[in-house]
Amino acid sequence: MLIPRYYFTNDFNRCQNILFHCLHHSEHYVKGEYLWKPGEPLTQCFYIVKGIARAAVEHEDGYEKIQSFHTKGTVYPGSAHKNVFKIENAITLQALTDMDVWTFEREDYRDMVLNSRELTACVLDWYASYINLLLYETAHQEYNRSFSKLCNLLFLFANQSEDENHRSVHLSQDDVADILTINRGIVSRNLARLRADGIIITHRNWIEITDFSRLESLCSSETRPE
Repeated sequence: MLIPRYYFTNDFNRCQNILFHCLHHSEHYVKGEYLWKPGEPLTQCFYIVKGIARAAVEHEDGYEKIQSFHTKGTVYPGSAHKNVFKIENAITLQALTDMDVWTFEREDYRDMVLNSRELTACVLDWYASYINLLLYETAHQEYNRSFSKLCNLLFLFANQSEDENHRSVHLSQDDVADILTINRGIVSRNLARLRADGIIITHRNWIEITDFSRLESLCSSETRPE
């Protein structure tokens, strides 16, 4: 059974050839650069060839909520709709590393999706994963204590590690606070609790998971696979 994920990768790998042969522009973004200017309408879709981007929603008061991370082999946004939603003006996509991407106008991307069953299937699967994340966040943020939220987040990121013998979470404490929408002081205290129990080792801007099984045992049920 699939579990929620914040990290999207390789969702559109099997459609790379289809995307490559459609009208697009190859772009390069440097670390820290936004793929479109904050506050501007979202008019393009981006297939990530290389690099990692962070998607966030900015509140009008200046507060930022990190939503998800996107890397090679995926499209952001993966949607192909024609609607114009006001909230999309608050979305930002920032390069966390240097990035190479193919950019598509949203109308062109929609036409591609409508004309390719393979691409349609990828979009539907992407939508399902993204909606699952949003539903998870709704229940997770509402009912879980801050310590459970932190354990859940670390588990979900560490569970996506390709090396099961060396699981790591490449998030800073500020990133964790911005994803979970909790105070940074609370994040620090809860990390100290996990560190004292020998479950993690904290490094500058990343967290090493030293006891994955114990971390999993501290997670709430909606996070763990059956």
